Amino acid sequence: MSGLGGAERPGQVKMAQAVRHAIEHDEHVAVQAGTGTGKSLAYLVPALRHAIESDSAVVVSTATIALQRQLVDRDLPRLAESLADLLPHEPQFAILKGRRNYLCRYKATAGWPDDEEEGLFDPRDISATGRMVQRIQDWAEETETGDRDELVPGVNEQAWRQFSVSARECLGAQRCPSGAECFAERARERAGQVDVVVTNHALLAIDAMEDFAVLPDHDVVVVDEAHELVDRVTSVVTDELSEAAVAMAVRRVGRLIEQSVADRLQEAGEDLKALLAVAPPGRLDTLPGVLGVTLSVIRDAAFACVTALGPRGADRDDPEKAGQRKAAFTALDEIHDTAARILEAFGVESEVDRAEVVWLDAATDRRPPVLRVAPLTVGGMLRDKLFADRTVILTSATLALGGTFEGMARQWGLGPPRPDGPSPETGSPSPAPQDDDTPASGDGGSAADSRSTDEGTSASEKEGPPRAKGWTGLDVGSPFDHARSGILYLARHLPQPGREGLPQAYLDEIAELIEAAGGRTLGLFSSMRAAKAATEALRDRIGVPLLCQGDDSTSLLVQRFADDPATCLFGTLSLWQGVDVPGPSLSLVIIDRIPFPRPDDPLTSARQRHVAAKGGNGFMTVAATHAALLLAQGAGRLLRRHSDKGVVAVLDPRLATARYAPYLRASLPPFWTTDDPAKVRAALRRLTTT
Repeated sequence: MSGLGGAERPGQVKMAQAVRHAIEHDEHVAVQAGTGTGKSLAYLVPALRHAIESDSAVVVSTATIALQRQLVDRDLPRLAESLADLLPHEPQFAILKGRRNYLCRYKATAGWPDDEEEGLFDPRDISATGRMVQRIQDWAEETETGDRDELVPGVNEQAWRQFSVSARECLGAQRCPSGAECFAERARERAGQVDVVVTNHALLAIDAMEDFAVLPDHDVVVVDEAHELVDRVTSVVTDELSEAAVAMAVRRVGRLIEQSVADRLQEAGEDLKALLAVAPPGRLDTLPGVLGVTLSVIRDAAFACVTALGPRGADRDDPEKAGQRKAAFTALDEIHDTAARILEAFGVESEVDRAEVVWLDAATDRRPPVLRVAPLTVGGMLRDKLFADRTVILTSATLALGGTFEGMARQWGLGPPRPDGPSPETGSPSPAPQDDDTPASGDGGSAADSRSTDEGTSASEKEGPPRAKGWTGLDVGSPFDHARSGILYLARHLPQPGREGLPQAYLDEIAELIEAAGGRTLGLFSSMRAAKAATEALRDRIGVPLLCQGDDSTSLLVQRFADDPATCLFGTLSLWQGVDVPGPSLSLVIIDRIPFPRPDDPLTSARQRHVAAKGGNGFMTVAATHAALLLAQGAGRLLRRHSDKGVVAVLDPRLATARYAPYLRASLPPFWTTDDPAKVRAALRRLTTT
């Protein structure tokens, strides 16, 4: 494979061997591979070998579009060329996205029910959305793929929705007049003929959870960016209900059934609107009586509309009417099922038996109040739907939290690792004193992934479905010498962060560090409010350019930051995981506080409470795991290539003093650590002169 260039990396070889072993022995493996390991080639080589030898596709799932593009535009073409002479045929690959990502030819040309009250936007409309609609119509005449990502510049969701359908709305290739030319079907057909299918975590979840197949037959899945898997799957299985959704269902069904039947659903939607307008946002631990009655009426009225529509397979000879009926069925089913799901979420005797959480999101400028319902855990779903029938390779730069893979494994629904598996080589987890800030003994943490059975015994307390496949965890390390290239600075002397914004001592510390670094700083803040406050306080004080997330598009801000070494960039969540700036433009990463989830976050707070009710430690299982993952991701922004050097400065003194601090520090790269600010500033000054 000399065509790939580069030098041999021991971690990459070790990972490739582990992936090959997992595939050959039909077991799962979780591999932590630091930045620079070359993990994509490490899993693609054995995966391609298996795909060609078994004549079965391998699915590679990622969390970001950037990695998908890297795989299909760079890694796979180079690998296919290099392996062409060593394999029976040149490896083939394709990218596959959800149906919503492809233009629907039939919807673009036929009389389809409108999602907006005003109907399809007039192309002559001077509004931005109207201009986007016109661009889509022009693009539809020339595109060969129908892939939304190829429409540059992009368009907003409101415009794109006029030209796309979900899998449930689709008429099907056999019934649709445009089925023979369907972009989504062509992409699926292409994916069924290749060795490697690149997709995303959401589509992987849909394929696993739904009754219909989305991906081609496969027996091996590679989950890259696996630290994102649980959140992405949770998003897929989270449902929402609002007056706007009810109103859309009424519009879709209005001309197809008697008006009096549709009016009942419309009136129930208006009642829901009035209730949600005055309800306080946040988690609902009990169901208010009047809301329960309204949800019951919505559920029953939606079912009455479905019944009035008649048989689902009717109007086969009238594609236009069939499309209208399919869209109406889809909207009504979603309304009915979500209302029923919310009602069922409260039908439990105790917190131990609870399986789902319901909360109200407040209205914004762009949407009305929304009721949401989500599972407390997706581990059981993943265990039964993803891991049971496939060999799964999970990899990321951040998987061994607190020095062990078992925290992530619990979230994925996996049991203890195989006893005779390879040592994870991550170091021993820190001892855990038994108090409110540290893990409970035993398997309390795994309670977050247990559900009650008919006999009242949780899945964690008795055998569930047969688990034929074991799993192992392996940390192949990093090609970087973290102890020589980076410093972890723990600002032990600073006060604990408060709720009233950044203390003045934090602002002073940030200014001194930036001055020593000569700019070159990425500031990662726990909230946008903190990032903006720091920007306003320091922009005129530090004497170097200071950018803040929100000033422009994030991609442009990152580019400006990378182009000018003197520039600083402050921001929040997307910068913690999405910035890749090698070289002299980034020598200092500042983290203002340990990124625990917000105490009032409905889903994470419900998960903590549920773990505690099961006898576990909710703080460590949920909040500390969340913080450890983000801390590791944020610290990973510093070293992106071998020549990089610098400092990760954590201003929150709890990382040095709290009882849970050893667990969090064990999740970080093995930087040289100090709490001496003078040593850190001196090191940063030396870097500016090299």
